[in-house]
Amino acid sequence: MPCRQPDSGAAPARYVLGVDVGSTVVKCHVYDRVAFVRGSSCRKVESLYPHPGWVELDPEVLWSQFIGVIKEAVQAAGIHMRQIAGLGISTQRGTFITWHKRTGKPFHNFISWQDLRSAELVNSWNNSLLLKVIHVIFTVLHFLTGNDRFLAPSFLTFSTHQTSMKLSWVFKNIHEAEEAAKKNNCCFGTVDTWLLYRLTKGSVYATDYSNASSTGIFEPFMKCWNPTLCNLLSIPMSVYPPVKDTSFNFGSTDSEIFGVPIPIMAVVADQQSAMFGECCFHPGDVKLTMGTGGFWNVNTGQHLFASRRSLYPLIGWKIGEEVVYLTEGSISDIGTAIKWAQDIELFTNVDETAEMAQSIADSQGVCFIPGLQVSGCDPYLCASFMGLKPSTSRNHLVRAMLESVAFRNKLLYDIIVKKVHIPLRTIRADGGVSNNSFVMQMTSDLINKKIEKPTNADMSSLGAAFLAGLASGFWTDKEQLQKLRRIEAVFEPQKDSEEYRPAMDAWLQAMKHSPHW
Repeated sequence: MPCRQPDSGAAPARYVLGVDVGSTVVKCHVYDRVAFVRGSSCRKVESLYPHPGWVELDPEVLWSQFIGVIKEAVQAAGIHMRQIAGLGISTQRGTFITWHKRTGKPFHNFISWQDLRSAELVNSWNNSLLLKVIHVIFTVLHFLTGNDRFLAPSFLTFSTHQTSMKLSWVFKNIHEAEEAAKKNNCCFGTVDTWLLYRLTKGSVYATDYSNASSTGIFEPFMKCWNPTLCNLLSIPMSVYPPVKDTSFNFGSTDSEIFGVPIPIMAVVADQQSAMFGECCFHPGDVKLTMGTGGFWNVNTGQHLFASRRSLYPLIGWKIGEEVVYLTEGSISDIGTAIKWAQDIELFTNVDETAEMAQSIADSQGVCFIPGLQVSGCDPYLCASFMGLKPSTSRNHLVRAMLESVAFRNKLLYDIIVKKVHIPLRTIRADGGVSNNSFVMQMTSDLINKKIEKPTNADMSSLGAAFLAGLASGFWTDKEQLQKLRRIEAVFEPQKDSEEYRPAMDAWLQAMKHSPHW
């Protein structure tokens, strides 16, 4: 639905578009030169569930939604497509499709990052003798060389989140894709690649470094698709797109789509885009996104930290010669759990939840165990409440759910402090759940750090627009972008973290009882 911002009456100017294709909604914002939103549109992403555990997206429906939000946002802004200086596209990560190189026809629907169809394959590999041998070989190589390149494979485990296993599943189960790959006629693409291909009517086949590094198939140290992993999983190397800079002229949309060609000046993975939108440009800057899931990202500058269990390395963005690396940790069931609670009418409006949680002293011993979303480690994990009593009210249930978000933020933050040997600077939060003052304040108390919240929580759209604006000359440099930041609130520690110790200990105990339900 389009929504128009008040017109300032200024003379006509050029604008940039930031589109975010997320897990739950597709959003488009039209930004002016001071990064003010002049028009917006959003549509709900329609997921398909053809079999238990399978999660897909219809490519034609997604295409229609993508084009629709752009047209609606431009209309809401009261401008013409000719005034668009550039388009930046942020996309959910790990969701992919394959199609025939010659005909452009998909072999299947988009397979979502949330999809569980590879669970048996994942379990088989993780319990295999071959993987144990790989661990030993790379442990020895790391010991002998000290090269961090060999550290991640030394404890490599597969998960259902990873694109690699689901792509392997495609070539084992979809005969047409397998046959096309043998003849070098199969194209693999994450959402960004497929949109580029469609927007240019097949003339551009590419991805960027941020999206490639988020697949788990791309080698961030060598900055190339990983031939060793592909050989291991029998995935042909010929299926992968070329990898380009994040802020880059990818060409223009075909003029038939919007009436005029629009320059596509950036494609970027959503979490990296939010990082850029938050202006986390310096080593030690931290971005906390709380949306469908939760993501902690640390800018590690030119240094790529190898995977260490809960944390994994990513390429944040590549602009010319500059390559910025990130370390990421993630948690599931944030927005998902809150949406579920609303669906079963624990509350009417999500804005009520902070007040409900603050209206009581504690959760009365009730603990929420997350598990509504895909768990890479335990795909069969189920969500649950523990500690229910006759006196338990809706407020206790809501508080328990919000506390679980803050407790998991604390656990992941502690791992980051321990494993990432860079002094942490500013922490900036975004995503829908960052609007919840209870979660924000409790997280600040637990980690004993100040957290900034921007005026606009849609950082993935803004990051894509920033990157497109730099490539098109709409903005000159990152220093100019930093001056455009608007902070709505700053949460500073108000309680000693020890005051939460009894509640957190009870929650940790409940978590120990929950795995492999």
